[in-house]
Amino acid sequence: MNGLEDVYLVDAVRTPIGRHGGALAGVRPDDLAATVLRALLDRAPDLDPERIDDVVFGAANGAGEDNRDVARMAVLLAGLPASVPGVTVNRLCGSGLEAVIQAARAVAVGDASIVVAGGVESMSRAPWVLAKPGRGYPTGHETLHSTTLGWRMVNPRMPAEWTVGLGEATEQLAAEYGVTREAQDAYAAASHAGAAAAWAAGAFADEVIPVPGVDLIRDESVRPGSTPEVLAGLKPSFRPDGTITAGNASPLNDGAAALLVADAAGLRAIGREPLARITASGVHGVDPRRFGIGPVEAGRRALARAGRGLADLDAVELNEAFAAQALACLGEWPEVDPAVVNPLGGALALGHPLGASGARILGTLAHRLHRRGGGLGMAALCIGVGQGLAVTVEN
Repeated sequence: MNGLEDVYLVDAVRTPIGRHGGALAGVRPDDLAATVLRALLDRAPDLDPERIDDVVFGAANGAGEDNRDVARMAVLLAGLPASVPGVTVNRLCGSGLEAVIQAARAVAVGDASIVVAGGVESMSRAPWVLAKPGRGYPTGHETLHSTTLGWRMVNPRMPAEWTVGLGEATEQLAAEYGVTREAQDAYAAASHAGAAAAWAAGAFADEVIPVPGVDLIRDESVRPGSTPEVLAGLKPSFRPDGTITAGNASPLNDGAAALLVADAAGLRAIGREPLARITASGVHGVDPRRFGIGPVEAGRRALARAGRGLADLDAVELNEAFAAQALACLGEWPEVDPAVVNPLGGALALGHPLGASGARILGTLAHRLHRRGGGLGMAALCIGVGQGLAVTVEN
Protein backbone atom coordinates (compact mmCIF):
# COMPACT_ATOMS: atom_id res chain seq x y z
CA MET A 1 0.00 0.00 0.00
CA ASN A 2 3.05 2.32 -0.33
CA GLY A 3 1.90 5.68 -1.68
CA LEU A 4 -1.77 4.74 -1.37
CA GLU A 5 -4.34 6.00 1.10
CA ASP A 6 -6.05 3.62 3.49
CA VAL A 7 -9.69 3.09 2.47
CA TYR A 8 -12.39 2.79 5.10
CA LEU A 9 -15.99 1.60 5.09
CA VAL A 10 -17.66 4.14 7.33
CA ASP A 11 -21.27 2.93 7.22
CA ALA A 12 -23.52 0.61 5.22
CA VAL A 13 -27.29 0.52 4.73
CA ARG A 14 -29.74 -1.44 2.65
CA THR A 15 -33.45 -1.75 2.05
CA PRO A 16 -35.36 -4.84 3.06
CA ILE A 17 -35.20 -7.15 0.05
CA GLY A 18 -38.55 -7.62 -1.68
CA ARG A 19 -39.86 -10.64 -3.54
CA HIS A 20 -40.48 -10.50 -7.29
CA GLY A 21 -43.87 -8.86 -7.63
CA GLY A 22 -43.91 -8.21 -3.88
CA ALA A 23 -43.86 -5.23 -1.57
CA LEU A 24 -41.20 -3.26 -3.47
CA ALA A 25 -42.56 -3.96 -6.94
CA GLY A 26 -44.26 -0.56 -7.00
CA VAL A 27 -41.01 1.31 -6.31
CA ARG A 28 -38.81 2.43 -9.20
CA PRO A 29 -35.15 1.35 -9.05
CA ASP A 30 -33.93 4.96 -9.16
CA ASP A 31 -36.12 5.67 -6.12
CA LEU A 32 -34.69 2.62 -4.33
CA ALA A 33 -31.18 3.91 -5.02
CA ALA A 34 -32.11 7.38 -3.82
CA THR A 35 -33.60 5.90 -0.64
CA VAL A 36 -30.37 4.22 0.50
CA LEU A 37 -28.28 7.21 -0.56
CA ARG A 38 -30.44 9.60 1.44
CA ALA A 39 -30.52 7.27 4.46
CA LEU A 40 -26.74 6.91 4.45
CA LEU A 41 -26.28 10.68 4.55
CA ASP A 42 -28.97 11.16 7.20
CA ARG A 43 -26.89 8.86 9.42
CA ALA A 44 -23.86 11.14 8.95
CA PRO A 45 -25.26 14.56 9.95
CA ASP A 46 -21.80 16.13 10.24
CA LEU A 47 -21.00 15.37 6.60
CA ASP A 48 -21.52 18.26 4.21
CA PRO A 49 -22.93 16.62 1.03
CA GLU A 50 -20.78 18.99 -1.03
CA ARG A 51 -17.77 17.00 0.25
CA ILE A 52 -18.90 13.85 -1.61
CA ASP A 53 -16.55 13.42 -4.57
CA ASP A 54 -18.59 10.82 -6.43
CA VAL A 55 -21.47 8.35 -6.21
CA VAL A 56 -20.89 4.94 -7.83
CA PHE A 57 -23.75 2.46 -8.17
CA GLY A 58 -23.96 -0.98 -9.73
CA ALA A 59 -26.96 -2.16 -11.73
CA ALA A 60 -27.17 -5.35 -13.76
CA ASN A 61 -30.02 -4.36 -16.05
CA GLY A 62 -30.12 -0.75 -17.17
CA ALA A 63 -32.83 -1.39 -19.73
CA GLY A 64 -35.74 0.19 -17.86
CA GLU A 65 -36.26 2.85 -15.21
CA ASP A 66 -32.65 2.38 -14.16
CA ASN A 67 -31.45 3.80 -17.48
CA ARG A 68 -29.73 7.17 -17.93
CA ASP A 69 -27.10 6.45 -15.25
CA VAL A 70 -29.11 5.41 -12.19
CA ALA A 71 -26.36 6.66 -9.84
CA ARG A 72 -26.77 10.21 -11.14
CA MET A 73 -30.55 9.88 -10.98
CA ALA A 74 -30.24 8.80 -7.33
CA VAL A 75 -28.11 11.86 -6.53
CA LEU A 76 -30.75 14.19 -7.93
CA LEU A 77 -33.73 12.32 -6.46
CA ALA A 78 -32.10 12.16 -3.01
CA GLY A 79 -31.76 15.93 -2.93
CA LEU A 80 -27.98 16.10 -3.03
CA PRO A 81 -26.29 19.15 -4.54
CA ALA A 82 -26.21 19.04 -8.34
CA SER A 83 -22.42 19.34 -8.08
CA VAL A 84 -22.21 15.74 -6.77
CA PRO A 85 -21.56 13.43 -9.76
CA GLY A 86 -22.65 9.85 -10.25
CA VAL A 87 -21.61 6.88 -12.38
CA THR A 88 -23.19 3.47 -12.93
CA VAL A 89 -21.18 0.27 -13.47
CA ASN A 90 -22.22 -3.17 -14.63
CA ARG A 91 -20.54 -6.47 -13.75
CA LEU A 92 -23.89 -8.31 -13.64
CA CYS A 93 -24.31 -9.99 -10.22
CA GLY A 94 -21.07 -8.39 -9.03
CA SER A 95 -22.10 -4.84 -9.94
CA GLY A 96 -22.65 -3.58 -6.39
CA LEU A 97 -19.30 -4.95 -5.23
CA GLU A 98 -17.61 -3.60 -8.36
CA ALA A 99 -18.99 -0.16 -7.46
CA VAL A 100 -17.28 -0.32 -4.05
CA ILE A 101 -14.02 -1.53 -5.63
CA GLN A 102 -14.01 1.39 -8.05
CA ALA A 103 -14.80 3.82 -5.24
CA ALA A 104 -12.00 2.35 -3.12
CA ARG A 105 -9.51 2.69 -5.97
CA ALA A 106 -10.37 6.37 -6.42
CA VAL A 107 -9.90 6.96 -2.70
CA ALA A 108 -6.68 4.91 -2.51
CA VAL A 109 -4.93 6.85 -5.27
CA GLY A 110 -6.11 10.23 -3.98
CA ASP A 111 -8.64 11.01 -6.71
CA ALA A 112 -11.39 11.17 -4.07
CA SER A 113 -11.72 11.46 -0.31
CA ILE A 114 -15.40 10.56 0.22
CA VAL A 115 -17.44 8.37 -2.13
CA VAL A 116 -20.82 6.67 -1.80
CA ALA A 117 -20.91 3.27 -3.49
CA GLY A 118 -23.69 0.73 -3.78
CA GLY A 119 -26.07 -1.11 -6.04
CA VAL A 120 -29.72 -1.42 -6.99
CA GLU A 121 -32.00 -3.79 -8.86
CA SER A 122 -35.71 -4.11 -9.42
CA MET A 123 -36.22 -7.47 -11.05
CA SER A 124 -39.97 -6.94 -10.73
CA ARG A 125 -39.84 -3.85 -12.92
CA ALA A 126 -37.29 -5.11 -15.46
CA PRO A 127 -38.91 -4.40 -18.84
CA TRP A 128 -39.38 -6.40 -21.99
CA VAL A 129 -37.28 -5.15 -24.88
CA LEU A 130 -37.84 -5.38 -28.61
CA ALA A 131 -34.90 -5.54 -30.98
CA LYS A 132 -35.06 -3.31 -34.03
CA PRO A 133 -35.92 -5.30 -37.18
CA GLY A 134 -33.24 -5.86 -39.77
CA ARG A 135 -35.24 -3.90 -42.34
CA GLY A 136 -38.18 -1.55 -42.39
CA TYR A 137 -41.77 -2.79 -42.48
CA PRO A 138 -41.12 -6.41 -41.48
CA THR A 139 -43.89 -8.85 -42.40
CA GLY A 140 -43.15 -11.49 -39.78
CA HIS A 141 -43.57 -11.58 -36.01
CA GLU A 142 -41.19 -9.80 -33.68
CA THR A 143 -40.14 -11.10 -30.24
CA LEU A 144 -40.24 -9.29 -26.91
CA HIS A 145 -37.33 -10.32 -24.64
CA SER A 146 -37.59 -10.26 -20.85
CA THR A 147 -34.67 -8.46 -19.21
CA THR A 148 -35.33 -9.90 -15.73
CA LEU A 149 -32.55 -12.49 -15.79
CA GLY A 150 -30.20 -14.34 -18.08
CA TRP A 151 -29.31 -14.38 -21.76
CA ARG A 152 -31.33 -12.50 -24.40
CA MET A 153 -30.62 -11.42 -27.98
CA VAL A 154 -27.61 -13.73 -27.98
CA ASN A 155 -24.85 -13.13 -30.50
CA PRO A 156 -25.03 -16.06 -32.95
CA ARG A 157 -21.24 -16.32 -32.89
CA MET A 158 -21.32 -17.20 -29.18
CA PRO A 159 -20.78 -20.98 -28.66
CA ALA A 160 -24.08 -22.59 -27.71
CA GLU A 161 -22.54 -24.45 -24.77
CA TRP A 162 -21.67 -21.09 -23.17
CA THR A 163 -25.18 -19.68 -23.42
CA VAL A 164 -27.08 -22.29 -21.45
CA GLY A 165 -29.31 -20.90 -18.72
CA LEU A 166 -28.00 -20.32 -15.21
CA GLY A 167 -30.02 -23.24 -13.85
CA GLU A 168 -28.75 -25.73 -16.42
CA ALA A 169 -25.19 -24.49 -15.90
CA THR A 170 -25.56 -25.09 -12.17
CA GLU A 171 -26.95 -28.57 -12.77
CA GLN A 172 -23.73 -29.27 -14.68
CA LEU A 173 -21.66 -27.83 -11.82
CA ALA A 174 -23.55 -29.92 -9.26
CA ALA A 175 -22.79 -33.05 -11.29
CA GLU A 176 -19.12 -32.08 -11.64
CA TYR A 177 -18.71 -31.58 -7.88
CA GLY A 178 -21.01 -34.40 -6.79
CA VAL A 179 -23.34 -32.06 -4.89
CA THR A 180 -26.48 -34.04 -4.10
CA ARG A 181 -30.07 -32.83 -3.92
CA GLU A 182 -30.07 -33.67 -0.20
CA ALA A 183 -26.97 -31.52 0.43
CA GLN A 184 -28.47 -28.62 -1.49
CA ASP A 185 -31.77 -28.76 0.40
CA ALA A 186 -29.99 -29.00 3.75
CA TYR A 187 -27.85 -25.98 2.88
CA ALA A 188 -30.88 -23.97 1.75
CA ALA A 189 -32.81 -24.84 4.90
CA ALA A 190 -29.88 -23.68 7.02
CA SER A 191 -29.79 -20.39 5.10
CA HIS A 192 -33.47 -19.74 5.86
CA ALA A 193 -33.04 -20.76 9.49
CA GLY A 194 -30.03 -18.45 9.87
CA ALA A 195 -31.87 -15.52 8.30
CA ALA A 196 -34.97 -16.04 10.44
CA ALA A 197 -32.85 -16.26 13.61
CA ALA A 198 -30.89 -13.15 12.60
CA TRP A 199 -34.05 -11.12 12.15
CA ALA A 200 -35.45 -12.37 15.45
CA ALA A 201 -32.23 -11.38 17.22
CA GLY A 202 -32.13 -7.90 15.65
CA ALA A 203 -28.89 -8.63 13.78
CA PHE A 204 -29.92 -6.48 10.81
CA ALA A 205 -31.05 -3.49 12.87
CA ASP A 206 -27.89 -1.51 12.09
CA GLU A 207 -28.11 -1.90 8.33
CA VAL A 208 -31.72 -2.20 7.14
CA ILE A 209 -33.60 1.05 6.59
CA PRO A 210 -37.27 1.44 5.57
CA VAL A 211 -38.50 2.41 2.12
CA PRO A 212 -40.90 5.37 2.44
CA GLY A 213 -44.49 4.47 1.70
CA VAL A 214 -43.86 0.70 1.76
CA ASP A 215 -45.04 -1.59 4.54
CA LEU A 216 -42.02 -3.89 4.58
CA ILE A 217 -39.71 -4.17 7.57
CA ARG A 218 -38.02 -7.52 6.86
CA ASP A 219 -36.60 -9.38 3.89
CA GLU A 220 -39.60 -10.78 2.12
CA SER A 221 -38.21 -14.09 0.84
CA VAL A 222 -37.21 -15.59 4.21
CA ARG A 223 -39.22 -18.75 4.91
CA PRO A 224 -38.60 -20.01 8.47
CA GLY A 225 -40.49 -23.23 7.73
CA SER A 226 -38.10 -24.30 4.96
CA THR A 227 -36.86 -27.56 6.45
CA PRO A 228 -34.98 -30.14 4.38
CA GLU A 229 -38.11 -32.30 4.46
CA VAL A 230 -40.27 -29.50 3.07
CA LEU A 231 -37.74 -28.62 0.38
CA ALA A 232 -37.45 -32.27 -0.63
CA GLY A 233 -41.05 -32.12 -1.86
CA LEU A 234 -40.33 -29.48 -4.53
CA LYS A 235 -39.99 -30.48 -8.17
CA PRO A 236 -36.77 -29.84 -10.13
CA SER A 237 -36.86 -26.57 -12.06
CA PHE A 238 -34.48 -27.14 -14.97
CA ARG A 239 -34.27 -30.87 -15.64
CA PRO A 240 -36.93 -33.54 -15.06
CA ASP A 241 -34.35 -35.56 -13.13
CA GLY A 242 -32.39 -32.56 -11.85
CA THR A 243 -31.44 -31.49 -8.34
CA ILE A 244 -32.09 -27.73 -8.46
CA THR A 245 -35.47 -26.44 -7.35
CA ALA A 246 -37.08 -23.15 -6.42
CA GLY A 247 -36.17 -24.01 -2.83
CA ASN A 248 -32.40 -24.36 -3.27
CA ALA A 249 -31.95 -21.52 -5.78
CA SER A 250 -32.00 -17.81 -4.99
CA PRO A 251 -35.27 -16.02 -5.80
CA LEU A 252 -35.87 -12.98 -8.01
CA ASN A 253 -35.78 -9.81 -5.92
CA ASP A 254 -35.85 -6.04 -5.60
CA GLY A 255 -33.62 -3.91 -3.36
CA ALA A 256 -30.78 -1.46 -2.94
CA ALA A 257 -27.69 -1.06 -0.74
CA ALA A 258 -25.11 1.68 -0.22
CA LEU A 259 -21.82 2.17 1.64
CA LEU A 260 -19.91 5.29 2.66
CA VAL A 261 -16.25 5.01 1.59
CA ALA A 262 -13.56 7.42 2.80
CA ASP A 263 -9.89 8.05 3.49
CA ALA A 264 -8.55 9.37 6.80
CA ALA A 265 -9.35 12.98 5.94
CA GLY A 266 -12.84 11.91 4.92
CA LEU A 267 -13.31 10.15 8.24
CA ARG A 268 -12.57 13.39 10.04
CA ALA A 269 -15.08 15.26 7.88
CA ILE A 270 -17.74 12.62 8.51
CA GLY A 271 -17.03 12.46 12.23
CA ARG A 272 -17.48 8.70 12.50
CA GLU A 273 -15.38 5.68 13.39
CA PRO A 274 -15.22 3.20 10.48
CA LEU A 275 -16.77 -0.24 10.41
CA ALA A 276 -13.80 -1.74 8.55
CA ARG A 277 -10.88 -1.08 6.23
CA ILE A 278 -10.73 -2.43 2.68
CA THR A 279 -7.48 -4.35 2.17
CA ALA A 280 -7.71 -5.96 -1.29
CA SER A 281 -9.90 -7.19 -4.12
CA GLY A 282 -9.72 -9.97 -6.66
CA VAL A 283 -11.48 -10.82 -9.90
CA HIS A 284 -11.29 -13.96 -12.05
CA GLY A 285 -12.89 -15.38 -15.18
CA VAL A 286 -14.00 -18.96 -15.80
CA ASP A 287 -15.82 -20.90 -18.51
CA PRO A 288 -19.34 -19.33 -18.63
CA ARG A 289 -20.88 -22.72 -17.84
CA ARG A 290 -18.87 -22.82 -14.60
CA PHE A 291 -19.80 -19.30 -13.49
CA GLY A 292 -20.75 -20.59 -10.05
CA ILE A 293 -17.16 -21.50 -9.17
CA GLY A 294 -15.87 -18.02 -10.04
CA PRO A 295 -15.49 -16.82 -6.42
CA VAL A 296 -12.93 -19.52 -5.61
CA GLU A 297 -9.96 -18.01 -7.45
CA ALA A 298 -11.19 -14.42 -7.00
CA GLY A 299 -11.16 -14.93 -3.24
CA ARG A 300 -7.71 -16.51 -3.29
CA ARG A 301 -6.35 -13.59 -5.31
CA ALA A 302 -7.83 -11.00 -2.96
CA LEU A 303 -6.40 -12.77 0.08
CA ALA A 304 -2.98 -13.11 -1.54
CA ARG A 305 -2.91 -9.37 -2.24
CA ALA A 306 -3.87 -8.73 1.37
CA GLY A 307 -1.05 -11.00 2.54
CA ARG A 308 -3.48 -13.40 4.20
CA GLY A 309 -4.90 -16.88 3.65
CA LEU A 310 -8.23 -18.69 3.73
CA ALA A 311 -7.53 -20.07 7.21
CA ASP A 312 -7.18 -16.50 8.51
CA LEU A 313 -10.79 -15.57 7.75
CA ASP A 314 -13.02 -14.69 10.70
CA ALA A 315 -16.12 -13.83 8.64
CA VAL A 316 -17.24 -14.64 5.10
CA GLU A 317 -20.24 -13.47 3.10
CA LEU A 318 -20.54 -15.72 0.05
CA ASN A 319 -23.45 -14.86 -2.21
CA GLU A 320 -25.72 -17.87 -2.62
CA ALA A 321 -26.93 -17.81 -6.21
CA PHE A 322 -27.64 -21.53 -5.86
CA ALA A 323 -27.01 -23.93 -3.00
CA ALA A 324 -25.06 -26.21 -5.36
CA GLN A 325 -22.84 -23.32 -6.43
CA ALA A 326 -22.13 -22.22 -2.86
CA LEU A 327 -21.33 -25.77 -1.79
CA ALA A 328 -18.96 -26.23 -4.74
CA CYS A 329 -17.09 -23.07 -3.74
CA LEU A 330 -16.85 -24.10 -0.09
CA GLY A 331 -15.55 -27.48 -1.20
CA GLU A 332 -12.66 -25.66 -2.89
CA TRP A 333 -12.00 -23.67 0.30
CA PRO A 334 -11.45 -26.48 2.86
CA GLU A 335 -9.42 -24.14 5.10
CA VAL A 336 -12.49 -21.94 5.73
CA ASP A 337 -14.47 -22.70 8.88
CA PRO A 338 -18.09 -23.24 7.68
CA ALA A 339 -19.35 -21.59 10.87
CA VAL A 340 -18.04 -18.18 9.73
CA VAL A 341 -19.82 -18.35 6.35
CA ASN A 342 -23.22 -16.62 6.11
CA PRO A 343 -24.32 -17.22 9.71
CA LEU A 344 -27.12 -14.66 9.21
CA GLY A 345 -28.41 -16.48 6.16
CA GLY A 346 -27.53 -15.85 2.54
CA ALA A 347 -29.17 -15.00 -0.76
CA LEU A 348 -31.16 -18.25 -0.82
CA ALA A 349 -33.20 -16.76 2.03
CA LEU A 350 -32.50 -13.03 2.07
CA GLY A 351 -32.74 -12.63 -1.68
CA HIS A 352 -30.55 -11.72 -4.64
CA PRO A 353 -31.41 -8.36 -6.25
CA LEU A 354 -28.65 -8.66 -8.83
CA GLY A 355 -27.02 -5.24 -8.95
CA ALA A 356 -27.44 -4.69 -5.20
CA SER A 357 -26.18 -8.02 -3.89
CA GLY A 358 -22.46 -7.23 -3.87
CA ALA A 359 -23.02 -4.06 -1.85
CA ARG A 360 -25.42 -5.94 0.40
CA ILE A 361 -23.01 -8.72 1.32
CA LEU A 362 -20.12 -6.30 1.89
CA GLY A 363 -22.27 -4.12 4.12
CA THR A 364 -23.43 -7.12 6.12
CA LEU A 365 -19.81 -8.28 6.43
CA ALA A 366 -18.62 -4.87 7.67
CA HIS A 367 -21.36 -4.74 10.32
CA ARG A 368 -20.54 -8.31 11.39
CA LEU A 369 -16.87 -7.48 11.91
CA HIS A 370 -17.74 -4.30 13.79
CA ARG A 371 -20.03 -6.19 16.19
CA ARG A 372 -17.40 -8.90 16.54
CA GLY A 373 -14.84 -6.35 17.63
CA GLY A 374 -12.38 -7.02 14.83
CA GLY A 375 -11.08 -9.63 12.45
CA LEU A 376 -10.54 -10.42 8.78
CA GLY A 377 -13.50 -10.78 6.43
CA MET A 378 -14.18 -11.56 2.79
CA ALA A 379 -17.19 -10.90 0.56
CA ALA A 380 -17.40 -12.88 -2.69
CA LEU A 381 -19.86 -13.53 -5.50
CA CYS A 382 -20.23 -15.63 -8.61
CA ILE A 383 -21.21 -13.74 -11.74
CA GLY A 384 -23.13 -14.85 -14.83
CA VAL A 385 -21.15 -15.36 -18.05
CA GLY A 386 -18.30 -16.75 -15.97
CA GLN A 387 -16.67 -14.44 -13.44
CA GLY A 388 -15.99 -14.18 -9.72
CA LEU A 389 -15.36 -11.11 -7.57
CA ALA A 390 -14.09 -10.76 -4.00
CA VAL A 391 -13.14 -8.04 -1.49
CA THR A 392 -11.26 -8.46 1.79
CA VAL A 393 -11.72 -6.14 4.77
CA GLU A 394 -10.29 -5.86 8.27
CA ASN A 395 -11.53 -4.27 11.46
